[in-house]
Amino acid sequence: MYGFSINLNTGFEDAINRVTAALQEEGFGVLTEIDVKATLKAKIDVERLPYTILGACNPTLAHQALEADPDIGLLLPCNVVVRQEEDDSVTVAFMDPAAVLGLVDKAGVEDLAGEVRGKLERVRDALKEAATA
Repeated sequence: MYGFSINLNTGFEDAINRVTAALQEEGFGVLTEIDVKATLKAKIDVERLPYTILGACNPTLAHQALEADPDIGLLLPCNVVVRQEEDDSVTVAFMDPAAVLGLVDKAGVEDLAGEVRGKLERVRDALKEAATA
């Protein structure tokens, strides 16, 4: 698999805010926010449920990755998808950096990918804990 996810019973905007805050706790900032719903409506007049792609980056870890391989930027940032489901729940899906960075055959990248995955798993777990509290 190339990702892992969690389902939340919260509003869409609340989920975006919770994800952003949990990412910040692990040292990630959101560099990009792509509103797929609005883009598809504007470009090809397609209606869909809310769907946002957050491009998350941990600057320290991104620097380490770029030092290992300058072309690794092709695989960055770590994308997090927040999408509303038909039942009004919200799925938060995380790119698995171990799967994606496994494409890179450079010393240290595998360990770095594991570290990033661990941080994203902690974000997922924090969202789960907050949902059950």
